[in-house]
Order: sequence, then C-alpha cells, then structure tokens
Amino acid sequence: MSFSLRVGVFVDAENIRLNGGYQLRYDVLRRFAARDGGTLLRLNTYIAFDRERAESDSEYAKKSYIYQQMVRDFGWKIIVKYVRRYTDDEGNITTKANADLDLAVDAMLQSEHLDRVLLVTGDGDFLQVVNALQNRGSRVDLLGFKNVSRELQRQVDAFYSGYLIPDLLPFSYEPKNEWGNIGSCVRGVCSKWFPDKGFGFLRYVREISPNLWVTDTREQESPYESVFCHANELAEGITGDILLNRETVLEFYLKENLQKEGGRSASNVRVLHMAGR
Repeated sequence: MSFSLRVGVFVDAENIRLNGGYQLRYDVLRRFAARDGGTLLRLNTYIAFDRERAESDSEYAKKSYIYQQMVRDFGWKIIVKYVRRYTDDEGNITTKANADLDLAVDAMLQSEHLDRVLLVTGDGDFLQVVNALQNRGSRVDLLGFKNVSRELQRQVDAFYSGYLIPDLLPFSYEPKNEWGNIGSCVRGVCSKWFPDKGFGFLRYVREISPNLWVTDTREQESPYESVFCHANELAEGITGDILLNRETVLEFYLKENLQKEGGRSASNVRVLHMAGR
C-alpha cells in the first residue's frame, strides 16, 4: 500500500519580499513542495495590501490585483493582510502588515492533517511555532533567502536556500534563461577550492528532486552538477575564505569545459549572497 505525504506550505510573503525573494515564482515553489510525490493539502500565502495607497494609486491597485490573481491561478489560497499605519509621539509614521499571528494559528490548526510543513520565511518569531509543530508529529522544513534566523534554521528539520532552487527566483537580466543549459546562468556554492593551484569546483542543483540530500555529484541519484572553476573567472574581491563559506551563494554562467569531454566550467562568477551581507 503506497503512502503519500500530506504537505502544507505557508508563505510569509512580505518577509520574503523584503529579504531577497522578490519575484518568487509560486508555480516553482509548488513543484518544490511536491518534489517527492507528496499531496499538497494546504498552499497558503500571506500577502500585504495597502488599501490607503490603492485608493490614490490606481497603478499599484491594478498590479496588486493582477499579481494576486496570478498566484491564485497556481492553486494558492491568498490571505490578505492590510497595511496599517502607526504614528509615534514624535509624529513619525510607520507601516506594518504583520502576518505572523495568522500564519502561526493556521499552521497549528491545519497541521493536524499534515505530515510535513514547509515554512517560507526567515522570521525567527516562528521558532516556537516550529517547535510546537514538531511536537505534534509534523516534519518542518524551512525555505528562505537572506536574513534568515539562525535559531530557526537550527530548529527546523531541513533548511533550503531559495537562491539555489532552479528557477524559483528569476534572473532579471536573463529573462529567457534556461537553467542548467550551456550558456545559462545558475546559482550554486563552492564545493572545493585549491588556492595554491588557483582553481576549484562549484556545485549547483540541476533539477528539483526528492534527493536534494545526495550532494555527492558522483552518485547517480544526485540532482547536483559539479563544474570546474578557474580563479581567473572570479569577480574581484572573491577570496578562498569567501568561497568556502557554506553560506556564500554564487551566480555564474555555464560553458563547455574544453579540457574534459562533456564537462562544464563556470564563467563570470560573482557573489550573490554571503553571511552578514
């Protein structure tokens, strides 16, 4: 008798938008969440909307409604959080559209029927929620981009950098990018570097797969690809310490490796994200 994991996805859209995930593709996120054949029972995203601004800015209102409809077309339930304005004693105005409470309550109530929960956020305020979900028997995975709480990363069962998921975040300067093909731009990490020899190897995810834990590219079931990288292809200022930092995410182009049949190498390598940046 086959058993399909029941999966729920909860997206803190405002947190993601402000922390590197602007233009996140919800269709790809859906594929990622169901990569091992799981049944997607809940697909919730909590989106901020400024009603006051919409009244005076028709373009903002139009774009917001179009965006929300696009997300709905991918099968997501949208929970709209309206922006609120607060004025302090000095007359300074701040705006907030906090979805933490709604997301936390929904995740707790709905987890009764879920085997796995994917949280898409970087907010450390969800630490207790994660712990409670795990105590109720759900596996909790986390996906974020930058400024992700370290405590949250340690508490969850698995953390995935959204930068490294193929096509989850488009390349604004490469609108027709075909991830993984020769000439395309990808995002990855450095797996080995030999400073005395002036070269090393970078690794990127070739395809969305249930085997993301198989990072050894020599394994047949591994979804990762290893590419050669010469020091001459590194952007100015990239050192060995930066490359070997596990939190450093690199962007680079793929080209044929003329020294190895069927091999690939990296060109125009630059840092997209690193710790403290």
